[in-house]
Amino acid sequence: MRSSADQPDDRTPEKAAFSGYQPLKEEIVRRQKALPKRLFQIAAFALDQPDEIAFGTVSSISKSIGVPPSAVIRFAQHFGFDGFIEMQRLFRDRMRERSSEYAERLQTLGRGADPLDGTGKTLEGFLAAGRQSMESALRSVSREVFSSAVSVLSGGETIYLLARRRSFPIVGYMAYAFGKLGLRCELASSSMGTDGDLLQFAGPRDAAFAVSFSPYAPETVAQAKALRERGVPLVSLTDSPFSPIAAISNVWFEVVETDYSGFRPLSASMVLALALSVAVAERKQWS
Repeated sequence: MRSSADQPDDRTPEKAAFSGYQPLKEEIVRRQKALPKRLFQIAAFALDQPDEIAFGTVSSISKSIGVPPSAVIRFAQHFGFDGFIEMQRLFRDRMRERSSEYAERLQTLGRGADPLDGTGKTLEGFLAAGRQSMESALRSVSREVFSSAVSVLSGGETIYLLARRRSFPIVGYMAYAFGKLGLRCELASSSMGTDGDLLQFAGPRDAAFAVSFSPYAPETVAQAKALRERGVPLVSLTDSPFSPIAAISNVWFEVVETDYSGFRPLSASMVLALALSVAVAERKQWS
């Protein structure tokens, strides 16, 4: 007898009519809560690692996720595709567009540079990655979401800032900015291990801002969940709709930083954090 996770969806999917990867992504996000367990796993993988979907096979993808190959095919059919290959074309188109755009930016920055100057190329590469991240965030972060986040944070008496690992510089700078702007905040990332003692004072009249990117820091996720259970409003900055902190947030931002040589500058995230800090201060002055 098969488990409920193995049962196919009884609904007959409509024929896919997606103009590109972005509309498909939006539809996956919209329907994520209704997906059976295995299709949800595939959806999370597809949005977290779209390049793997673009160039992988049904067999390699199913092995990476830990589901049967038939589940990958069923996922494509669930969203109206005849099969996996038809869906994969959208992911490949996305990859080609990004590769072309990125190459053009590198060529533009590289004009006039000494081809033997490896240090200069490294600088240009990171500048190109940072610029691409900022332009992507400009398109993906709406004014409505930004305004909602400002409302949540400005309504808190104390703003608790949560982050670990590479995300920590973002909240560290926000704590500095809030201090300069005269706003009360608490940075819950102590090396003394007293974060739990600090967070126990947070309540519904406060607010929290959490930052975590894949692979998500378990400490940040646990702290965010603990605050939400106590009724603390939460705004988060992450890189996927399937992030564990996005699912529990009142408002969340999706920012995907472009990498260069395996490193991801925090360009767009830092700018967003600073803009958010200043906007919260302005909103508090008005209220």
